[in-house]
Amino acid sequence: MPDDTVGADRAKDAVSEHSSGFPDALNRLCPICGSSDATDVFCDANIDAASLNSYAFASRKLPEYMHHRLILCPDCDLVYANPAPRIEALASAYEEAAYDSGEEAEFAARTYGAYTRKVAATLPDNCGAIDIGCGDGVFLEKLLDLGFDGVSGIEPSIAPILAAKPRIKPLIRQGLFSAAEFEPSSAILITCFQTIEHVYDPLQLCVDAHGLLKEGGALFLIGHNRDALSAKLLKTRSPIFDIEHLQLFSAASFRRLLTEAGYKSVRVFPIFNRYPLHYLVKLFPIPAANKIALLNGIKRLRAGYLPVTLALGNLGAVGYK
Repeated sequence: MPDDTVGADRAKDAVSEHSSGFPDALNRLCPICGSSDATDVFCDANIDAASLNSYAFASRKLPEYMHHRLILCPDCDLVYANPAPRIEALASAYEEAAYDSGEEAEFAARTYGAYTRKVAATLPDNCGAIDIGCGDGVFLEKLLDLGFDGVSGIEPSIAPILAAKPRIKPLIRQGLFSAAEFEPSSAILITCFQTIEHVYDPLQLCVDAHGLLKEGGALFLIGHNRDALSAKLLKTRSPIFDIEHLQLFSAASFRRLLTEAGYKSVRVFPIFNRYPLHYLVKLFPIPAANKIALLNGIKRLRAGYLPVTLALGNLGAVGYK
């Protein structure tokens, strides 16, 4: 596990008083359709560097309710950060991020495995699978259990890789996703769960994934739905509005993303998640001190670990080569 102070310093170094929240931030066109129309400001930046710690760029963290300046694209319905941090700053922040969400990752992997089983049934074979943003690799286990071979994962953060099981750790490559590290047309399935919001160029990721897929192979994405009821009710107090998220999708923009990248037979559908009750409490927008006290209390009770299945506002999207 990385030193907590080091991770916090990396997170804070990435953030300044700049209105974007990041030094040397880059102005962006819409990362799906390339529109330069930035007149519809969805919300202004809300980032306090002093409040960041080593979990700022960690998965399933305690939400800080911070976000970049977000633009609503009039052409493809994407909400995206503009300006956005440079890739180098993001890579550094993710590399040193802390990790303490192994339990939640296991629950998520079970959910993703159930949906992936349905996708796998539509594929011509099970040879070659890549998981982008694989964390501690628990979903790689699910892929192996589903009968996939040639399984590998990509993860930018060091801490979750160190937490991976011994038989899974060799399957994980540390760093940002790069298609150059794989043979073209070598995978039948590429998955990217709760990661597509984090990448600077989501369209390029999908295009690169298309090149790595064999004919009949699939890219399976899961991401936050900015049109979900919870997001509409909570607005920017929803945990989906986060310093890590460079874009937020709707069903329309998810479909557009895969279509623009060259995929066919694209399907977009809601995801029902299953998590322990204490994790749902972790997401709820109440003052941090009250939330920590509540979390500590509920974790002392058996009810705190009760699995709950809910539509938390996530979307799945599958496209085929």
